[in-house]
Amino acid sequence: MKQTIMVVEDDEMIRNLIQIYLNKNGYEVVEACDGEEAKGIFLEYEPCLIILDLMLPKISGEEFYAWIRDQQQNEVSIIMLSAKVRIEDKISGLNSGADAYMTKPFDPNELVANVEAVLRRTGHFCEKIVHEGLCIKPKKGIVLLYGKEVKLTKYEFNILYYFMQNPNMVLSREQLIKKIYPSEENSIMDRTIDAHIKKLREKVEDHPARPNRVQTVRGMGYKFVTNN
Repeated sequence: MKQTIMVVEDDEMIRNLIQIYLNKNGYEVVEACDGEEAKGIFLEYEPCLIILDLMLPKISGEEFYAWIRDQQQNEVSIIMLSAKVRIEDKISGLNSGADAYMTKPFDPNELVANVEAVLRRTGHFCEKIVHEGLCIKPKKGIVLLYGKEVKLTKYEFNILYYFMQNPNMVLSREQLIKKIYPSEENSIMDRTIDAHIKKLREKVEDHPARPNRVQTVRGMGYKFVTNN
């Protein structure tokens, strides 16, 4: 899966330039034009790395960065990209926890090189699958729904992880039983899976009776639906 990078920059021309270079190098890119919009985009996509301008409208880059840390999202890497060129600004940015600090004007190839260097150092902390605000971190055993932790049982977690690894694919109850109960598959009944799905929907769906994420495919099984 391609890693997602978020670009927070109020200058549309610069945003587009960065997006072109990142796309060319195989990254998914999401964008925000101010600090306020950045909060919503962050909660929906949970990017692994953020390229952050500091002089933003509405909410400054420094304030947005503080908000990220308040979300206990320490695994997110930050590259500050700013017109603040004083040595004190660079030192302040790096001391606050940024992984790199670049000044404008910049060479987009150098920016991409910085992105790759930062992800080589930190990418292993950012193993997650994200679909439309729902984020699962398998190594940490954590599920977030728009930034808020969702408590799942072991079976619900494993079912959701399997679904999110296989978005938009129909998975039969037999496949789910083999995956979730590998040593007990002959003694587990279909309705056990149905019960797990019901509980899972109550925790990750806005309207469990009319689910958008975990949908029933009549006569076949279930499908985790995304718009990606």
